[in-house]
Amino acid sequence: MDDQITKKPFGNLPDGREVDLYVLTNQKGMQVSITTYGGIVTALTAPDRRDRLADVVLGFDRLDLYLDGHPYFGAIVGRYANRISKGTFTLAGKTHTLTVNSNDNHIHGGVKGFDKKLWEPQPRSTRAGSQLELACVSEDGEEGYPGRLEVTVTYTLTHDSTLRIDYRATTDKATPVNLTNHSYFNLAGHGSGSILDHRVSINADRFTPIESGLVPTGALRKVTGTPMDLRKPIVIGEGIDDDDEQLDLAGGYDHNWVLNKDDGDMPLAARISDPATGRVMEVLTREPGMQFYTANFLDGSLVGKDGAAYTRRCALCLETQHFPDSPNQPAFPSTILGPGDLYDTTTIYRFSVD
Repeated sequence: MDDQITKKPFGNLPDGREVDLYVLTNQKGMQVSITTYGGIVTALTAPDRRDRLADVVLGFDRLDLYLDGHPYFGAIVGRYANRISKGTFTLAGKTHTLTVNSNDNHIHGGVKGFDKKLWEPQPRSTRAGSQLELACVSEDGEEGYPGRLEVTVTYTLTHDSTLRIDYRATTDKATPVNLTNHSYFNLAGHGSGSILDHRVSINADRFTPIESGLVPTGALRKVTGTPMDLRKPIVIGEGIDDDDEQLDLAGGYDHNWVLNKDDGDMPLAARISDPATGRVMEVLTREPGMQFYTANFLDGSLVGKDGAAYTRRCALCLETQHFPDSPNQPAFPSTILGPGDLYDTTTIYRFSVD
């Protein structure tokens, strides 16, 4: 089978603009489906140990269901992934006020972040595999952010069963930038129930502890002796059951890990496996952090593809990122992009079987 890119209509926005769905297929029959609305990964198939393909990401098969509201299933998140405390930050002596959309905080770019933009597509075939480049502009003042930000996000489905995501951005004024993809994964299949029997490991010696509101305290805490010590694989359900203040605050895992950078340009950040199917997903990234989230807030009210009700802990997210609330935390790596600079980062989701 050759690499393929197909395009089909996916519906219309309320203002009449057309939304398309692009399906990238590699030589092994693996597919990823991406909409121009929000750059959403609506489906991603991966083989099990018997070469049977299953869709391993949560999502919907109709645009109107995405428009009705959802917890960022598969979307490009920005300008700033994760939380900014109280929706404010100070840059060059000026205080900027952002839209507040998560209790008293700003999260995932605000009320109309990148997950709700209509992106301009450019499909192409490359030596690496099928590719879809998406472009958008975030105007100066949008959601309270300074600067006109020009962004491209490029998805590549490679011959060796990896989904590569390249993020690029430039600005005409200094501004915080922190982009990610917010796919919810279940390696047994998106409608197969709990992920508590999945195994997880995260290559991190430290994490950023949170306080109420899930905002970091500013500390970098060692994982040793805590349920956050995922340096060796554990069963998620066993780790999440620990009596721990941090897990209680988040209702499960919903924390940022400080990734170890000891293995070249694209070190391994995490490994997830499903013993039942043999599917494995590894995450490699240039980002300094990653949010591991166990879908603590899903409650079964959202019904996705194939009539699947998405219940609590039926999926997990591995959101590569800079740290939450970095604009207010001087000890964290900076997220400020200035004029003449290039925001340039890559994350790879690599699939295999045990």
